Amino acid sequence: MLRVGFVGSGFVAKFHMRAFASIRNAVVSAVYSPHRREDLFALASELGLPQPNYYSDLREMLSKEHLDALWILAPNFARVDVTKIVVEEVLQGRATVKAVAYEKPLARNLYEAKQIVELVKKAGLLHGYLENQVFMPSVVRGKEIAWRRGAAIAGRPYLARAAEEHGGPHSPWFWDPKLSGGGVLLDMGCHSIEAGRYLLTKLGEKDLKPVEVYAEVYTLKWSRGDYVEKLKKFAGVDYSKAPAEDYARTIVRYETSDGQIVVSESSNAWCFVGPGLRLTFELFGPEYYMQINTLQPELFIFFSREVKGPAGEDLVEKQAAEQGLMPAIPDEAITYGYVAEDKHMVEAFSKEMLPRENLEDALLVMELLMAAYKSAELRKPAKLPDPSLDEYKPLPHRAALVTK
Repeated sequence: MLRVGFVGSGFVAKFHMRAFASIRNAVVSAVYSPHRREDLFALASELGLPQPNYYSDLREMLSKEHLDALWILAPNFARVDVTKIVVEEVLQGRATVKAVAYEKPLARNLYEAKQIVELVKKAGLLHGYLENQVFMPSVVRGKEIAWRRGAAIAGRPYLARAAEEHGGPHSPWFWDPKLSGGGVLLDMGCHSIEAGRYLLTKLGEKDLKPVEVYAEVYTLKWSRGDYVEKLKKFAGVDYSKAPAEDYARTIVRYETSDGQIVVSESSNAWCFVGPGLRLTFELFGPEYYMQINTLQPELFIFFSREVKGPAGEDLVEKQAAEQGLMPAIPDEAITYGYVAEDKHMVEAFSKEMLPRENLEDALLVMELLMAAYKSAELRKPAKLPDPSLDEYKPLPHRAALVTK
C-alpha cells in the first residue's frame, strides 16, 4: 500500500482525491495546507475514503507521517520552497518519502523548474509530472488507434491541435502574474503543448526534437472596463495596469528522429464563454484524422427558464450557465485523465520506476513555454535550443513585479 501525502488542498486536489477512490493499492494518508479546506475532507468522507490527517506545518507532516510519496499540488509560487523543505527533510533522515509527483506547470519559469529538478535528483527521489491530459482515456485511445492503424499504413501524423478554454481560474492567485508567473499560456498552454507533443510522438518512444516556437498572446476580455473591476474585487489585481494574457496561440515545430518536420498548434483562453471547460484535440496524418471534444459528451440535459436554483458546477467544470441544453460529464476525474494518471504514478512508484511522464517532460514543457512567451514578446519565432531561456521571465511576470 503506497501512502501518499497531498501538499496543497485546492481545487485540483479534489480531482486527485476522487481519483484515489478508484485506486486499490494507495491511500491519501495526510494533507498539508496552510489554510484548512473543509471541503476536501468532506469529499473524502463522501467517497468513503479514510479521513487523512491534516497539517498546517509541512515539516511536522513529513516527520510524523510514514509517507512513501508526495503529490505536490501547491500553487506555482510555492513549488521551490516546498521542494527545498521536502529535500532537506529527506536528506536529514526525518522523512520517509521516496517519490514526488508535481502538478502542472512545474514552476513559474525555467530557472525555478531547474532548481526543483536539481533538488529532487539530489535527494534521489523518483519523480512524476501530473499532466492529466496525456492520460485522458480518449486521448490515449485516440493516439493508439491513429498510430496503430493510420500511421502504420499511411505514415506518421504531421499535425496536432490541442486547445483548452474556459472563463477563467477559480483561485485569485492564478490571476496575479507575480504569483502565477504568467497568464493562460502558462496555466493552460502547458496542457495543450504537452498533449500535442504526446499525440505526435511515436508509440512507446519520445522521438521529437523541438526546433522552433512561435506564439501570440493577448488580453482580449479581462482588460475591459467592467471586467477590470470584477478582477479587482475577486483577485485584488488591476488588469488595466499589469494584465496577464487571457488568450494564447502557440505553434511548435519539431524534428523527428528521421528528419521529418511535424507541427503542434495549441490554443488557450480564459475568455471563452460557453457551457463550461472545453478540451479539444485533433491529429492529422496522410490518410487519417482523429478528433476529441469534451463538450460533445454522450449526456446532455435541458432546463427551461422555469427551473431556477443556485449556481454550481455539478454538470461540467467551469460551468457557465444553469439553463438550456447542457452537456454533462458523468465522471470528470475519469474523462480528464486524473484516475489513469494517478493510477500510473502509483504503480510506477510502487515498482520503484520512473513514470512515463516525469520531471524531464516537465522541464521540456517549461522550456517550450518560455520560448513561447519570448516569441510573443519579440514578435518573432524563437529558435531552440536557446540558453537565454534559463534566466527568462515572462513579460506579465516582470511587469507585475514593478507595478505598484
